[in-house]
Amino acid sequence: MHHRGRDAGPDGPVRRGGHRARERGHHQHHQHHDGRRRPVSTTPRPALVAARTARLLAHLADAPFDAVVAMSAANVDYATGYRSMSGAVHGTSSVAAVVTGSRTVLAGPVADSAPAFDAGIGEDDFVAFGRFYFESAGSAATATRLVDEHPGAVEAITAAVHRAGVGTGTLGLDEAACPAPLRAALAAALPDVAWVDATAWLAGVRAVKLPGEVALLARAARLAEAGIVAASAVAAPGVTEAELARVVARTMVDGGGLPKFTVVTSGPRSALADAVSTDRPLAAGDLLRFDVGCLVDGYWSDIGRTAVLGAPTDLQAQRYDAILAGLDAQLAAARPGVSAASLFDLAVEVTQRGGLAPYRRQHCGHGIGLEVYEAPIVRPGEDVPLVEGMTFCFETPYYELGWGGMMVEDALVVTADGVTPLTTLARGLVEVPA
Repeated sequence: MHHRGRDAGPDGPVRRGGHRARERGHHQHHQHHDGRRRPVSTTPRPALVAARTARLLAHLADAPFDAVVAMSAANVDYATGYRSMSGAVHGTSSVAAVVTGSRTVLAGPVADSAPAFDAGIGEDDFVAFGRFYFESAGSAATATRLVDEHPGAVEAITAAVHRAGVGTGTLGLDEAACPAPLRAALAAALPDVAWVDATAWLAGVRAVKLPGEVALLARAARLAEAGIVAASAVAAPGVTEAELARVVARTMVDGGGLPKFTVVTSGPRSALADAVSTDRPLAAGDLLRFDVGCLVDGYWSDIGRTAVLGAPTDLQAQRYDAILAGLDAQLAAARPGVSAASLFDLAVEVTQRGGLAPYRRQHCGHGIGLEVYEAPIVRPGEDVPLVEGMTFCFETPYYELGWGGMMVEDALVVTADGVTPLTTLARGLVEVPA
């Protein structure tokens, strides 16, 4: 395959046509085809969990509440290291974590108790509700005695709050993950507690990543890139979108990742944004759009690239150059103190100046971590300044129904004086032999 556009060559980025562009320093990308061959060193999970907990407790010491009740799967994982499989399967978290300066107590279904103990949660630090049966070989295990400990989540969370010693005072609540009826029931069950919305506070704690988190995000990004490269290598007229999506997913799995989305769309379907890949066979002249992501130990990737079967038309090349210029502008401008909103404005302005006008977007990037979309979002009105250690995906997609779609999306970490990409794959428009 061959790349067109501002690809990074051995001496710096090269513009289409062979003219050497201004070198972009740490924005320069070098092509690397197999994310499995260069493993990124990562922190062992117990050490990472301990570091995250320490960071959370340090922020809690200065918080406007005495303790915080985390409820989303990502926030519970961040605070405790426990990931609920039932929550992942059903799409909602039934586990809450009451975090104080000296103790953390979980409340959750009985079915989560034994997995939580296996993950390192103390047996006195889990309050169960509901009915699920574990049997025990030898001496009776704690999980076998928790059936019907509490009838429901309200009673279990209330008991966890008291067990943690914060039945009076001010508690921060993960309101975005706590349905209104549950909030009302907790308020009634804990009349001596003043509740404060801690949604934004929790997001702020998680927004700045620890080095171990950045390493996991980089691993996930490399696996997504490896999937794109592997699929591009076998793309040809007659090969279907679904076949390429399976190549992407298989590459992720072989590298130790868990595929979460594999958007591989072609021809007119490339304009469908988040669409399921089908048995549509590729044809010469098609745009081929990849938007793929996986999990590595709970951390997400979200990477986008575009290819064309054969040489691109002038319109395809011009439009791709425009969206790539928009992304390049973001990468060059991003640094601590710059607002997410200003990066959005810049991406749209530069893309339009490149000839793609009007260029309309609701956002041009987002934070990424234990969730695929994290704060801050690169969108209008998001006057949040970038901070060293934040991680983002910057993107400038374009979708035109009846014509096609294209995108380029990269992951990065904010450094002291700019950004460092977590991706290594060249960003140019890929030409697949047709």
